[in-house]
Amino acid sequence: MRAPEFWRADGILPRLLSPLGAAYGAVATKRLLRRPPCAALPTVVIGGLTAGGDGKTPTAIALAGMLAANGEKPALLTRGHGRPLGARPEPFAVDLAKHDSDATGDEALLLARHALTIVGADRAESGRLARALGATVLVLDDGFHSRRLAADLSLLVIDAAYGAGAGRCIPAGPLRAPLAAQLAAADALVVIGDGAAGRDLARRRAKPVFNASIVPDEATAGRLQGARVVAFAGTGRPEKFFDTLKEAGADIVATRRFSDHHRFSEAEISCLAALQQRFCARLVTTEKDAVRLRGSALSFDVLPIGLAFENSDALSAAMAEALERGRLRAS
Repeated sequence: MRAPEFWRADGILPRLLSPLGAAYGAVATKRLLRRPPCAALPTVVIGGLTAGGDGKTPTAIALAGMLAANGEKPALLTRGHGRPLGARPEPFAVDLAKHDSDATGDEALLLARHALTIVGADRAESGRLARALGATVLVLDDGFHSRRLAADLSLLVIDAAYGAGAGRCIPAGPLRAPLAAQLAAADALVVIGDGAAGRDLARRRAKPVFNASIVPDEATAGRLQGARVVAFAGTGRPEKFFDTLKEAGADIVATRRFSDHHRFSEAEISCLAALQQRFCARLVTTEKDAVRLRGSALSFDVLPIGLAFENSDALSAAMAEALERGRLRAS
């Protein structure tokens, strides 16, 4: 899905939908309070404050890199969002040479470029497979709200510009659970960007805060500087990608927004190609969209992005402490 505009600020529609949001929030709060089983490996769990677009996947990739740099062998566990119904139910390791987005979901293919990645709805089984394959630590990029495995460190990711949006739960707003319940369940907050909404929210909470920023790939950004671009994205908040392109110096002449995990039809691919010709511009999209377009005849550029932490040493220390707790717990 794509976040509707009325989720950004309170108004008539959010208020009309607030009873449904309250019911959704009550169920989500109950889930956050349950006691999940512990894995045999230290476990870091990442969650997004809202329903998509906060930056969970870049955070998981950044953490995997930090853990690997410290001598760990991280395994990234994910449900494989975007897979069709009836997809392989048992956990499996992603093989980039063999699997496509239909088999794994789009985000799993991105994760697998950086570390061992296990796709499966049963996190406990996924954790056991990861351990058998040599992993020393588990990183769940979507396990904060489902509470399928206990966390030795739980991180809640917040988009600084978006914050909590309208401050209500789905469908009245973007929150995946009431704000207070989510903040209480997190050990620390990861705030991405320079926006006031998220940073103010974090400052009011007695939680460690790790600030980060999105960093586009330098070589690709250099090639796109000054170029005429038709930008398209199927993510939780496509405007974040468009803003990154603008900051990289691209001249955006048209944009197209699609829902998160969107499967592009032949008609949509043809429309994008027509826009490319009409504006004499380059098509540019996200890494996440690119894996869903693999094998298509569409010609496009991809702008990879990464995450840079302002206080990476403090985050590394927090993870080291969590890993030590996890190993003591499992011994």
